[in-house]
Amino acid sequence: MRRVTSPPRLRPPRPVAPAEAGEPGDGSSARIHLGRVFKAESASYFLLLGTTLFLVVFGLVMVLSSSSVDSYLENTGFFGTVLRQGGFALIGVPLLLVVSRLPLKFWRRIAWPMLVVSCLMQCLVVFTPLGITVAGNTNWLSLGGIQFQPSEAIKLALVIWLGMILSQKKDRLDDWRHVYIPVFGVGGGAVLLVLIGGDLGTVMIMAGILFGALFFAGVRLRLLAIPLVIAAVLALLVAISSSNRMTRILSFLGTGCDAADGTISAACWQPLHGTWALANGGIFGVGLGNSKAKWSWLPAADNDYIFAIIGEELGLIGAVVVLCMFILLAFAFIRIMRTSPSVQAKVSTAAVLVWVIGQALVNIGVVLGVFPVLGVPLPLVSAGGTALLSTLVAIGIVLSFARGDHEDAAAPSDEDE
Repeated sequence: MRRVTSPPRLRPPRPVAPAEAGEPGDGSSARIHLGRVFKAESASYFLLLGTTLFLVVFGLVMVLSSSSVDSYLENTGFFGTVLRQGGFALIGVPLLLVVSRLPLKFWRRIAWPMLVVSCLMQCLVVFTPLGITVAGNTNWLSLGGIQFQPSEAIKLALVIWLGMILSQKKDRLDDWRHVYIPVFGVGGGAVLLVLIGGDLGTVMIMAGILFGALFFAGVRLRLLAIPLVIAAVLALLVAISSSNRMTRILSFLGTGCDAADGTISAACWQPLHGTWALANGGIFGVGLGNSKAKWSWLPAADNDYIFAIIGEELGLIGAVVVLCMFILLAFAFIRIMRTSPSVQAKVSTAAVLVWVIGQALVNIGVVLGVFPVLGVPLPLVSAGGTALLSTLVAIGIVLSFARGDHEDAAAPSDEDE
């Protein structure tokens, strides 16, 4: 007889203990942790980061081209200015990436201390011999042989502080006392410290930050009308109180700058040569490094008037590319602002938007002759270490909001605590 064997019994799989999942040789734990560190960011994050890095690299190229002659004449070699600017960029870009990892709670906690410290530094500028006057504006501080602009730190502090204070007042913004007293009392006082130093261009950008934050926070226009009129009247009085500023305004209006012959006045020299540089560039430009205006014809060629060198060397096409980059930057700011569930993130992003894009429009408008000479650099492009660092940190703050969007949406708002 044939023996009948029973089929083998199948054993159920042995469950894996939780502790065994992280044993050596099993990469699941490592994959989880690395996934948290290198998680995919939003499209707005990469759009803002990529556009910013492009403008920084492009700015270094243009600073090298526009400053080489003046650097050589100042005995720092052809690469003196660009090496200094590159050093600030090497500090600023990693700092941007570090700042972009900080949480929203950090900015809320640091808002008041940062505003107080930056205002104290500005007091050293305007009320002590440590302040340094450049081109008629007392806006620089010298400490330990290092010169920097505390007004740039005040811009950063205002961006963070406005987001914090307006998020706390979000349900009471219809009451003028909760708008005028904190924003124009404290924030306006910080702006006044810069105004005492005489830097009207920076003051206008800072005033734009205040009004822009209030507008995007949802404050009614009727509450902004009176402060806006007062600010315009105050700016006019400050402008006519200085002979230097009045000369710039008169040159902008064409007084003494439209003569067919004769010596060009000092006030008309820079605007005229900036216009001639743009005209010389045409559509395609004269080629990178081939500018004639940078040969000591155009003052501040690597700073306030770097857009004129861009137009001369790269032509209309290069100028339009720069404009498109700032449009992309504005688009990224708006996308982050619209998708953020936090009022603080929205207001601070709006403040950075007004700061960076508004300052770019003012700088380009000055070069094109739309505005009188105000002395503000082109963000991320012009030479200037303090301005570059502050702008990169401000954009890093916005990137931190872009990274935290999904986290804030899932958790209760901190502003309601």
